[in-house]
Amino acid sequence: MATIRIIDPVTRIEGHMKVEVSIEGGVVVDARCAGTLFRGFETLLQGRNPWDAPVITARICGVCPVSHTMASAMALDAAAGVNPPANARLLRNLVLGSNFIQSHILHFYLLAAPDYVQMPASSPWTPAWDADISSDVTVNLIAALEARRRAHEMGAIFGGRNPAPHAYIPGGFTGVPTPERISEFRSHLNWLRSFIESSYLPDVHTVVNTYDPYLNIGKGYQRFLAYGVFDLDGAADVKLLKGGYVDTGTAENSDLSPEQITEAVQYSWYAASGDLPPASGVTEPVDPLSKTEAYSWLKAPRYNGRPVEVGPLARMWVNGDYRSGISVMDRHLARAYEAQKIADAMNGWLDALAPGQPVFNSNRIPNAGTGVGLTEAPRGALGHWVRIDGGNISHYQIITPTCWNASPRDGLGEMGPMEKALLGTPVRDSSQPIEVLRVIHSFDPCLSCAVHVMSPKGEPEVIYQSGRIGR
Repeated sequence: MATIRIIDPVTRIEGHMKVEVSIEGGVVVDARCAGTLFRGFETLLQGRNPWDAPVITARICGVCPVSHTMASAMALDAAAGVNPPANARLLRNLVLGSNFIQSHILHFYLLAAPDYVQMPASSPWTPAWDADISSDVTVNLIAALEARRRAHEMGAIFGGRNPAPHAYIPGGFTGVPTPERISEFRSHLNWLRSFIESSYLPDVHTVVNTYDPYLNIGKGYQRFLAYGVFDLDGAADVKLLKGGYVDTGTAENSDLSPEQITEAVQYSWYAASGDLPPASGVTEPVDPLSKTEAYSWLKAPRYNGRPVEVGPLARMWVNGDYRSGISVMDRHLARAYEAQKIADAMNGWLDALAPGQPVFNSNRIPNAGTGVGLTEAPRGALGHWVRIDGGNISHYQIITPTCWNASPRDGLGEMGPMEKALLGTPVRDSSQPIEVLRVIHSFDPCLSCAVHVMSPKGEPEVIYQSGRIGR
């Protein structure tokens, strides 16, 4: 008889995710990932002035606000038919790159490492798991806190503030490059490049070498999607990280086709509307008790009808930068290598800035129009779709990386990528299913602060709870 284990909540920063797994014979045989909170940013934006969108959407997430304000500005660029000047493109890249670096460092040292490393025996690290945690692995935790602070400060030099910078606007950027700001930015960047090379990458390799069985755990569908990010030319045709689709099972490697994106809601707490493209998608919540087959507030995005993984491993695979494997540890490795690649590219973007040159191309947002902003957040592919009528936003849809990765089943019963990746995961002690969390955390949805266990009779038993960080 299968034993059911419920980890609720899993995430720590965004904090609204539940995972239920069935364990039989010491192996996960079924899984369900659920988003447990309806937020409604898309509904909130309806009727607002389009210029409000980059400011409001930056509040969706405190870890990746830059990606949301970037996607929103890109959607409005498209609606207005404007291309930002070269300085604006470079400044957008630099602030976004700063956010990628801080997020990747945050994830490994504060959100993932506690699954593998014996952390200090003091608050906020206690209480902690006492199963399969190595006391021989140490990481540069204190230096990582300094690294994240520096990355935030670096982004604020041009972005004005962090989190939620206000510098991204339709047509360009409000921050201006000056020799003093460029010099200050470069000082932080040089320190961070050294940290990535001397600490971050070696620490990830130490964890990988200690837990090498996880190079064969958490494979999932082995299908990857990326929109691409960091424009290298004014037409956005060339990017540091290009977009595309890769199916490693069929060896399919193709260009991105945004028209292939749809969202299913059969297992979500939304009114049934069929599989719709986001440009015409409907976000109409229903009473969870009225839709008994549903189990998540997340929709189920699909690409050409298929669930796909997004994130650093997807980006690195699509670009051919990392194709060593697909697993829990490969996701951590890809994230670290990506941080290094972005940091190195940022040095060249700094050199290309032209103080005194324009950072904004004026072009009126039309009274009626549509726009799409496809970019990448640290966690993966991020898209914003906007429609404007009568000078105000009449429709706004967002598909976040976690919607792709943590999606529920679709109308065909196909699991989401995280659910699929959990299948076959060995669990040593079902009362402390840390192996499940290691798979989930490799996708970067943050940490749990409570673990609940369901017995075969369905009686809940709280086996671990922390009011703060949790592991």
